[in-house]
Amino acid sequence: MPDLRYAAYPAATLYALGTAPDQQPPAELKALKQLLWGDELQVLGASDDGRYLKVFARKARGWMRVEDTLPDRLLEVVFVDIGQGDGALVITPDNRRYIVDAGKGDNMTRFLRWRFGFKEMTTFDAAVLSHSDLDHYGGFDALFKERNVHFNCVYTNGLMERAAEKASLALGAPVVADGQRFITTLVTSLEQFQAFLGVPENAAGKRYPTMLGQALKDGKFDDLRMLDASATYMPGHEPGEDLVVRVLGPVAETVAGSKALRWFGDVGKTKNGHSVALHLNYRGVRLFLGGDLNIESSRHLLAAHTGLDANPATAQQEQALIDAARPWFESDIAKACHHGSADTLLPLIKSINPVATVISSGDDEPYAHPRADALGAIAKCSRGDRPLLLSTELARSSKEVIKYPEALRVQLRDLAAKIAAATSDEERDRAQTRFEAKIAELDRSVAVYGAINLRTDGERVVLAYKLERSTPTRGWDIYQLEPDAAGELAYRSKYD
Repeated sequence: MPDLRYAAYPAATLYALGTAPDQQPPAELKALKQLLWGDELQVLGASDDGRYLKVFARKARGWMRVEDTLPDRLLEVVFVDIGQGDGALVITPDNRRYIVDAGKGDNMTRFLRWRFGFKEMTTFDAAVLSHSDLDHYGGFDALFKERNVHFNCVYTNGLMERAAEKASLALGAPVVADGQRFITTLVTSLEQFQAFLGVPENAAGKRYPTMLGQALKDGKFDDLRMLDASATYMPGHEPGEDLVVRVLGPVAETVAGSKALRWFGDVGKTKNGHSVALHLNYRGVRLFLGGDLNIESSRHLLAAHTGLDANPATAQQEQALIDAARPWFESDIAKACHHGSADTLLPLIKSINPVATVISSGDDEPYAHPRADALGAIAKCSRGDRPLLLSTELARSSKEVIKYPEALRVQLRDLAAKIAAATSDEERDRAQTRFEAKIAELDRSVAVYGAINLRTDGERVVLAYKLERSTPTRGWDIYQLEPDAAGELAYRSKYD
């Protein structure tokens, strides 16, 4: 294992190696690039005087001042620019790795390939598929097809798409109990999923179970489980751990002795409403991930966790509901539900009470996400004089695939033709190398621009995205959250 250190708060500078024959830092240091707090540094050596470390960081080698490095890994969450949809990479301080949703296409795969290389086996502790909408799970298809990618576990919300004569029965036929409709045909374990697949017509023509079934057949994951509030905590992140992950949704109920999920009026609202909702707490810094929660399901969650009526008739009743919900939901940073949809319950946002919200959305979609009224509501219901709204869509100005996609397609076609027409191994290798470099350029365009990076040591937080026009000393747009006089995280603006 290489000796690892990490870039200091809130950012640090990597300096060029120089041309000194003894490989010592040059007398005049030249900035090479700005590193974000928590960026991993592979230590390659040290200067004779011990003041500098030679490191490999963000695909480059250079020198760093020792005081600009730290010994410990942070909690890192990257909200990847996957276009319309959700996709996040979570890396814990003890280096556990989770993928929470993966968008619709292959942007998540290209980001992870850029980040981890995939040249050797890369194991992720879990994939969390918040629900079975294509813009949340579709990207796992490409990821499961990567030869050197494996997941220890796949977590779902238990709802399994299935073939049906009517679209309204795609989650199974609702069952009525106590005047309420429920879906009882849940898949809660690997054994139940295998039994589901054992009836071929169940998954016929349905992309979600077919994708998971093929991945299981190919050995891409070891276990599959439903993740719901009855588990209380995500396995491995119970109280007593530095990172505690509480499962807030979906909230399952019991119907005729079986676990069931409430029907919210149609298939789409039921799938979205029962998104896996997670509350991460790292040494007091709190993060909310809520998938595509909608108004109906938000009322259900608030009522289930508080025991109060989630349809308050007065301002006093609403405040009582919010006060009772905050011990469960209050967070410093939130991932906006449903990409900034207007189908969001205001008491839920007020219960979350964030100082910063990250919105994952794309510009090639028919929903106009994030909605103007949703943005206004999120800001109004957030805390602080300058609440932060960060958007993957606004963090880059180029298309999510690449700035000039048609030019890249032409170049790739030409290089592929040269590989096919090569008359010698040397000629073929040259063309192949150039082809792979262009693919790497495509991966980098997704990995670098648009992603919202969150880093925290459990006391302070940095939220940042890469500047498209950067300099060696300023490559990131950085927002810092630090404890205020009352000990509550607040945005530290340079203008205050």
